[in-house]
Amino acid sequence: MKKIVLLLMLATGYVCTALAQTDTKAKAILNAVSKKYRSYDVVKADFSLVIDARQSNVNETQQGTLYVKANANKYRVNTSTQELISDGKTLWTYLKEEKEVQVTTVGNNNNALNPAKIFTLYEKGYKYLYTGEKKSGTKVYQTIDLTPLNSDDPYFKIRLSIDKNARQIATALIFEKNGNKYTYNVKTFTGNAKVPESTFTFDGKKYPGVEVVDLR
Repeated sequence: MKKIVLLLMLATGYVCTALAQTDTKAKAILNAVSKKYRSYDVVKADFSLVIDARQSNVNETQQGTLYVKANANKYRVNTSTQELISDGKTLWTYLKEEKEVQVTTVGNNNNALNPAKIFTLYEKGYKYLYTGEKKSGTKVYQTIDLTPLNSDDPYFKIRLSIDKNARQIATALIFEKNGNKYTYNVKTFTGNAKVPESTFTFDGKKYPGVEVVDLR
């Protein structure tokens, strides 16, 4: 279960190229989120992932950190169980317990869910609907439901909660057709984080004793 959690992360659904703009208010909110996000070079986000997989009797919470280049398909995700590293062409998946790194080519699987799209996952392949806003403490959150245009996707809905004032995605709740649910909570968000370019490549010297399995 843990091996595939991040690969199920934050659906992109890019197999459909049409953008179904079914709700003008939702479109305006999402465009504002995208504009602000793309104004940064590298974004850092600390997040928690709540897994509710009833069929496999899994209910747990993981903590993680994401670094992503806002205008490139480069990212690094680190949790207690694995790391995902991509330079835009190659994806390295480090399974910590197995001490194994799996190497694949980015884009081989159109259904793969890409954590680099955490803040822009709605841009292609979805229709969307604004469902209202609610106040929590001093903050106001706007809710938008995304429905994938590709009926073959394993999920049927993604619910975004957006910080109205900050124009940032605060949570993403993924509903799978099999009843599983994954909730991503963005705990901190840092725009223009300063990290070296090497952050987005795998350096085998830093992983002594790890088996590299090339699946390309």
